[in-house]
Amino acid sequence: MRPYDEIIFVYYCKNNIDFSHSCEKITLTFLIILERAVKRTIENRLLKWQHTKKRKPLIVRGARQVGKTFTISAFGRNSFDNLFIFDFERVSRYRAIFEDDLDPRRILSELEIEAGKRIFPGHALVFFDEIQTCPRAVASLRYFYEELPDLHVIAAGSLLELALDDISFPVGRVAFEWMRPMSFSEFLEGIGQELLAEKIPHFEADLNVSQAVHQKLIAELRRYFIVGGMPEAVVRFAEQGSYQEASAVHEAVVIGFLQSLIKYHQRANITLLEHLLEQFPRRVGQQIKYSHLDPHRHTETVKAAIHVLERTLLIALVRASAAQGLPLAAGIRPKVFKAIFLDIGLMQHLAGADSGAILHESDLTNLYRGALAEQFVAQELLATGPGSENDKLFYWSRAARSSNAEVDLLMVRKGVVHPVEIKAGAIGNLKSLGIFRREHPGAAHAFVLSPEVRKRVVSNDAVILPIYTNFGMSKCE
Repeated sequence: MRPYDEIIFVYYCKNNIDFSHSCEKITLTFLIILERAVKRTIENRLLKWQHTKKRKPLIVRGARQVGKTFTISAFGRNSFDNLFIFDFERVSRYRAIFEDDLDPRRILSELEIEAGKRIFPGHALVFFDEIQTCPRAVASLRYFYEELPDLHVIAAGSLLELALDDISFPVGRVAFEWMRPMSFSEFLEGIGQELLAEKIPHFEADLNVSQAVHQKLIAELRRYFIVGGMPEAVVRFAEQGSYQEASAVHEAVVIGFLQSLIKYHQRANITLLEHLLEQFPRRVGQQIKYSHLDPHRHTETVKAAIHVLERTLLIALVRASAAQGLPLAAGIRPKVFKAIFLDIGLMQHLAGADSGAILHESDLTNLYRGALAEQFVAQELLATGPGSENDKLFYWSRAARSSNAEVDLLMVRKGVVHPVEIKAGAIGNLKSLGIFRREHPGAAHAFVLSPEVRKRVVSNDAVILPIYTNFGMSKCE
């Protein structure tokens, strides 16, 4: 069997793609896709995990179709002598191996029989895919850590987050990594703009982007607003340059999510979930109350459906925090929130945004009432760092008579809170930021992100940066 064949086969099975093409055509097409789609920044973290002395089995968390199977498989091929993939959904008999005791040596021996090959700890990667379908395999991870620490084990699964309610994880015996849709930088690399990706500045750098590079980055950012970061959409766009092809992927992804919900969460109210999937993309950037989403249903019913969407990672709730200190989660207002979507491409597709307007609107912060710009910044914070705090997002708002105020996002770096605003010009209207500063005199300087600036500008305790600035954690954090 050729080295890519199993990964290609798994991909086709997972996505219900017809096998009518010749094997040679399938391989040629997916060699291209694999080379483009699997080059993700998470690979650096996987390499660090691989060489950690007191290494724990790793669970890679992330939404459906963000590229977990491709990336982990490519990592296994490139970094180990052998890769062993055990997909518990595609090959149900693998689950029987875990029905008896959870002795890792017995399990490893039976996995070797299934693979038809010895699995040598230290030289092989064992990849448990779709592990949510086999809770006993999840429980076994603690024994692999305790009794076979030299064996490299990675697990992942579709809608694994939803299964967390029903699966007992071996706390303290496993490590976790997040995988998100492709960031703007990864998108650029995926469409062959690696050199341009290198020009994206880091927020801590003394940046000064040239006018030519700035214009090119903004032009590509417009395309990212449409295509987004779902790997298959990026690959289709890179190959054909067609926004329609990317849109077809977006439609298939959403349908796939709903089908998976029916399969894995039979108690889910699909009608309500479909209604919320129409509502949330149109409300990105807006402060929401539960009653606004569906006034005809009981609040607790709506909350339960939102919880399902949040656990599947289709949406991320952005909580309103008083921001009086850390942790930000300690001062949240539970009855109001904002939300961002999994991916900006999916978001604009479901919202019915006009791709022509995205390509030609002079002000990116004006698109869809500013929602696309806020979606982008929030999505980048999650993709390149820990979001606001612990992979969660927060914002600040104050409801006062004739003096409402809101700061788009709050960011925590090196133990201090930075307010983050997204504005059109270099300064714009910073009234809310001024109110925040007066009420939080101990907060760190603000970051103002704008598509109209290309270098760092410091003004009134605010640092103004280009909207595409990378806010990833520095190496010392």
